[in-house]
Amino acid sequence: MTIPSPDNLYPLPDYARTVLLKPLVKNPQIEIGEYTYYDDPHHATEFEQRNVLYNFGAEKLVIGRYCALAEGVRFIMSGANHSMAGVSTFPFTIFGGVWGEKTLDIALGAPSRGDTVVGNDVWIGYNALIMPGVRIGNGAIVAAGSVVVSDVPAYGIVGGNPAKLVKTRYSDSDVELLERIAWWDWPVEKVTEHVRVIMAGTPAELAAVN
Repeated sequence: MTIPSPDNLYPLPDYARTVLLKPLVKNPQIEIGEYTYYDDPHHATEFEQRNVLYNFGAEKLVIGRYCALAEGVRFIMSGANHSMAGVSTFPFTIFGGVWGEKTLDIALGAPSRGDTVVGNDVWIGYNALIMPGVRIGNGAIVAAGSVVVSDVPAYGIVGGNPAKLVKTRYSDSDVELLERIAWWDWPVEKVTEHVRVIMAGTPAELAAVN
């Protein structure tokens, strides 16, 4: 049996709704790790245009390896923010002309939360919305329909609007162990060798084969 290729846009033959994002995405402001996929029955190949919104600034969207993104997952980037320095939040600058000349420094000086970063082995459910500058830790799960406005810890499960921590998948010591093991950084041959333990084993069992 062959190992699935991380360069195959359509990893499932005759199943065009699922795409690997690394070979799809071309925008240098979007960095995607190997084997991370997006599932969408209608617009799978339009991820850059439909799912990463207001990507006008210098901030990046960084997503790790082996992540699962369900249909409708969207990332709001910092370009969506409006200045709140004064009385009005109206974005005069974007209309150019004398408005742009008089307000460019205000627009450029607006605070930013930085890059949006999703770790490795993260599952983001249907229609979840990730707000600018959020950091989602390795192994986390974001429930369907969630609006994530703050950071998510490694192996945390969050849900709701705004998303709140529902529970953690493992104890602090097990999370620390899993972060050290970092199986997602293994060569794909080693991942393949131990794929059953990765998928169904305990942190201790994974540590035993590390």
